[in-house]
Amino acid sequence: MNGLPLLHRLEGARIVLVGEGAMAEAKRRLVERAGGTCVSEAEAHQARLGFVALDDGREAEAAALRLKRHELLVNVADRPELCDFTLPSVLERGPITVAVATGGASAGLAKQLRLALERILPASLGDLASRLGNARETMRDRWPDGGERRRALDAALASGGVLDPLDAGSADRVEDWLKGREKRDAEGTVEILLMSTDPDDLTLRHARLLGTADYVVHPRDIPEAILVRARADAERIVLEDGPLPRDHGLTVVLRMKSADA
Repeated sequence: MNGLPLLHRLEGARIVLVGEGAMAEAKRRLVERAGGTCVSEAEAHQARLGFVALDDGREAEAAALRLKRHELLVNVADRPELCDFTLPSVLERGPITVAVATGGASAGLAKQLRLALERILPASLGDLASRLGNARETMRDRWPDGGERRRALDAALASGGVLDPLDAGSADRVEDWLKGREKRDAEGTVEILLMSTDPDDLTLRHARLLGTADYVVHPRDIPEAILVRARADAERIVLEDGPLPRDHGLTVVLRMKSADA
């Protein structure tokens, strides 16, 4: 790691922007989206950060040196060797910000990694964060001891927990969790209709259900490549061999969509 990741609050801050055109406008949009105001180099003495977006290498270096004389941290587009800080590829889910950075090595790689995370993190993640933030006092009331409170929250947010961050329904369960009604919507029996035998065609929800199921009920022709997505200790039951389990826990029933359907 050649840099320390930080989140810099820019609300109301002046940020110097040197440059014109599409490259400079992209920086302006980022600054304004974060609540900052772009100003000219003439206001550098009142600014907090500086951005340089110039195509000419010599002009860009000269502008960076001028801004650094004002003790500003400076980012120079496409010139990582001149940068005091670099801009990550950012994913937002409400109050949650996930930043992917490569230390200036490859913005394209950072972008593709961010897009992969976009597919994994549900849109409801921001709502979950907001509800937990609003519930701080309620959590303190229920668990006055800080250690107990942390353990309760860690258990709820763990994979397969009642507030599992990757479960799209977690935000809706915060109130019940705080009141001690912690039974998950996913308990009971859930049926998954498979569209193909390729495990890569499983939806995120289907993969997560398999990964948390206590019982997996399936026809004999379901391939092992899909069944191994279930927990190693999940009990497997061939669909035609008997009734569905009646124990507590999550039962996932796999079925294949017929070609005629």
